[in-house]
Amino acid sequence: MPYENIGLDTDGPLAIVTLNRPNRRNALSLELMLELIDCLARIGGDHNIRAVILAAAGKVFCSGHDLGQMVGRDINEYRRIFDVCTDLMTKVQSIPQPVIAQVQGIATAAGCQLVATCDLAVASSDARFAVSGINLGLFCSTPAVAISRSMLQKPALEMLLTGDFIDAPTARERGLVNRVVPREGLDAEVEELATQIASKSPEAVAAGKRLFYQQRDLTIEAAYAKASDVMAQNAILGDAQKGIARFSKRS
Repeated sequence: MPYENIGLDTDGPLAIVTLNRPNRRNALSLELMLELIDCLARIGGDHNIRAVILAAAGKVFCSGHDLGQMVGRDINEYRRIFDVCTDLMTKVQSIPQPVIAQVQGIATAAGCQLVATCDLAVASSDARFAVSGINLGLFCSTPAVAISRSMLQKPALEMLLTGDFIDAPTARERGLVNRVVPREGLDAEVEELATQIASKSPEAVAAGKRLFYQQRDLTIEAAYAKASDVMAQNAILGDAQKGIARFSKRS
């Protein structure tokens, strides 16, 4: 279905979803977030799609929430905006396909949250990141959830308390992004990574992604119990049986 605020293209087993409000710095309006939730839900049910690239049109990846929708609202309207944002972030991590953020420019506030939420992230060397709500008198509480789970604790809190930007190499060192490449090589780098993941068993990738997020907040004993069960269920699937048999013949 056509969307007004995002684009959707497919390239074989890859889905490329593009934030498409460059005139508004790809701000996360309520309408854009609802479209993105719908789009990701559709992708999640498409077994032909093996990996998702989340890109953005223009020079800015995402400037966060649309501040035009954040003025003069009552508390229930604010709750609606942040609840939908939470639904979006949850959807990114709940679909079976890995979602890779392709960050070509600045990502701030909820835009930085979106990068932190994606399963993987590749940034151009001139990308920059900040959670700058504190500069407006608004602590970035919802971005803090994703950022504190992706980055080292003290650097994450420093970003949240100061609103200062960090550059792409620093973001990589602190765990916010996986790779940093020159701007001209960004598309190829992301496509190569997505294609590599798409070549793996989709059942194993889906089970692994789900387990990765489920086990993080469990005790070590519960995490191993959960992981053992998931691995046993994975081992009886066709792709795993073929792979195990193939390697057993070599030993």
